[in-house]
Amino acid sequence: MMAKRPISYAVLRGEVVETDLIEFGGRGGDITFLAPDPHKIADRIPLASPRLMEDMYSIPFDGILDYLAELGPRLELSRNPYMQEALEYSYDTAPSTKPIVDAFYHDLPFMFDKERIRKMVDFNIGIDHLEGWVEQQLNGCTVGIRAYGSRQLHIVAGNGPVLGALTIIRGAVTRGDMIVKVPSNDPFTTGAIARTMVDMAPDHPITKHLAVAYWRGGDEALESRIYQPHNIEKICAWGGFASVKHVTKYIQPGIELISLDPKRSASIIGKEALESPETMAEVGARIAADFAPGNQVACSSSRLVYVMCGTEDEDIEKLKQLGQATYDAMMSLPEVISTKPKRYDPDLKRQVDTLRLNDDFYSVIGGQDGEGAILISHTSDRVEFWEYLGDRTINIIPVDTLDEVLDVVDAYTQTVGVWPDNLWDTVRHKGALHGGQRFVELGYGFNGAGLVGPQDGIEPMRRIVKWIVSEKPSAEKVPLWGDTAKDVKMLA
Repeated sequence: MMAKRPISYAVLRGEVVETDLIEFGGRGGDITFLAPDPHKIADRIPLASPRLMEDMYSIPFDGILDYLAELGPRLELSRNPYMQEALEYSYDTAPSTKPIVDAFYHDLPFMFDKERIRKMVDFNIGIDHLEGWVEQQLNGCTVGIRAYGSRQLHIVAGNGPVLGALTIIRGAVTRGDMIVKVPSNDPFTTGAIARTMVDMAPDHPITKHLAVAYWRGGDEALESRIYQPHNIEKICAWGGFASVKHVTKYIQPGIELISLDPKRSASIIGKEALESPETMAEVGARIAADFAPGNQVACSSSRLVYVMCGTEDEDIEKLKQLGQATYDAMMSLPEVISTKPKRYDPDLKRQVDTLRLNDDFYSVIGGQDGEGAILISHTSDRVEFWEYLGDRTINIIPVDTLDEVLDVVDAYTQTVGVWPDNLWDTVRHKGALHGGQRFVELGYGFNGAGLVGPQDGIEPMRRIVKWIVSEKPSAEKVPLWGDTAKDVKMLA
């Protein structure tokens, strides 16, 4: 039976908490929800002692995969009232529209596929490092390395309900103890997954090493109690600049910050895109597939599209045709992938409408109905408000050379879509030197390999484990004591 008022349940180490409820406001002001008073459960959120992590090592890696593989089908909407309830309330809090949120929930169970997870872990960490000591002979010693689970705090972003599921998977396979702070624009999904885990296996170590709760970010009285080295070793923070910057005040010896901070993405396209109407239609569809899915809320959504076509009048006319092809492709995407935005940002719309009055320097395709817009620059300058592009609004910019594009690639650039293939090696190499962090073939930003490898220029899964080294000398190793010590060299 669905709760009469939306509740963001706390799920603490196998126990569902729904008492001492207080009211919080959801993102955007569309909904308020209840959650347990975080100050009353603060002492139950962290693990009491690191020695309690020993039980995670009673499970072989295949046992962890079996647990996750059993959990996945239990998250199917048709059989899970917790997920049904979370979905219903997420319509008001999520930044995306109903068809897109429905698709997220429908696809979420497939993330728990056993072989998909196995390949992800082996690619990122190496299963052998999680299962035991990986040893080799080095400098007269047997040196072993092993990846141990850590006590982790995850501050999860709310631009897609899959992020809570991904966090649970990453924590489980690394044998970590997970605290998940859920966001105000997705306060329901992760708790629904955790409640399902409690029903499925309340005493399983993975269930016991998960704490899910909501509290308002910046609650210093609460956070100063939890964010301490005796409670946590790693903080993995997704989110906006302000929230990530806020967390840094708690970083001290014993706590490492893994920051998945805000990023922007772009596309780099060769002049071949304008060779024919057929090519323009294909490239326009590829561009749309890289910026419109999920209504452009992801960091990996393209916002700037650079086309190396030149800036003569005839080049701009062709660029407008590409812009129209992109707009048509965007409007043709299935609603489970992209829709008219829930609420087109009024400040963005004002800026877009202002561009219409400046038709010597810009052309605007669409946008009158808040459905999204294609902004065509007539010079190599991006629009002044490029940092705020969203709600299915992109800027297509003509340039003469690749160097002009690379000048605006920096450490905030996440995904770069590239077309055609003859640009691939050059853009991937030079773009990485300038700060780009992920390179994909144009059109495959959202249906490629997924979040299976490095992200934002770091390796989150390798960072959330503790890399432990052991050294045992061989019989021939000269000790530091005795008559032979004078011949010993101490080298770093």
